[in-house]
Amino acid sequence: MVEAVVKPTGLYSLRLSTWTSEWRATLPESRWVEARQRPDGTVVIRASCDRAIDESRFVLALDDDTSEFHRRFANDPLLGRSVRTLRGLRPRRTATVAHATLRAVCGQLIQSRAARDIERGVVRACGENPPTRTALARLSPAMLCRHGLATARAATLNRLVRTIDLEALRGARPEVAPARLLRERGFGPWSLGVVALQGLGRYDIGLVSDLGLVKLYASICGRWPERPDETAELLAPYGEWQGLASLFLLAGFSRGLVPGASADRVRLARATR
Repeated sequence: MVEAVVKPTGLYSLRLSTWTSEWRATLPESRWVEARQRPDGTVVIRASCDRAIDESRFVLALDDDTSEFHRRFANDPLLGRSVRTLRGLRPRRTATVAHATLRAVCGQLIQSRAARDIERGVVRACGENPPTRTALARLSPAMLCRHGLATARAATLNRLVRTIDLEALRGARPEVAPARLLRERGFGPWSLGVVALQGLGRYDIGLVSDLGLVKLYASICGRWPERPDETAELLAPYGEWQGLASLFLLAGFSRGLVPGASADRVRLARATR
């Protein structure tokens, strides 16, 4: 067992980012890690080995400097209150790009609880947590369907893990991952956003068509979007921070922090579409 005390770069809250004050996770090849944050802001990490500490720094986004995001958008009309209130929120990433890819396929246009159930079932079936590309590739489309994936999505996931070196996308040029992933049938902008934000550690690709953003759009605009990708309009002003803006908009919407947005307005927009 090894231990490290890490000072996060910029504002960081372990509780906001992981929903717990004492975070634990399993990593590839049976490595493990746990973390807690001291009152002075430093994060104490205990892990099975030095490599696990390095992996946890990525998963927790401890070394990312998001100061510019907070500076630029603290007074933004739509995002500002969420940015000011949720200081230190960062994405909790997956340890493998394969896991983010699984999550991106499971969550397409369904409720998050159902998506999590499917994801957990597939992880158990592949025998590795977090799942690797090799482990997922052992599952046929038929086996994936038995755990709740629709036929087309099962085929998409199977094709992705069998034909793309997913982990290599982290070190590839920025344009490579979007171009390669969006070529795949059944893999659209929302799925790309999930892989970018949670698997690749990128903030420049938003969660276009996310169901939560669809509801937010309907609440603000007073109408249900004709196409889910109209949510790109909400994210466009945030430029290279669209991924992080997605996270703050969704978190802020759920807490009533987005001006002019509410569950009642969503119901009204749904009823009149």
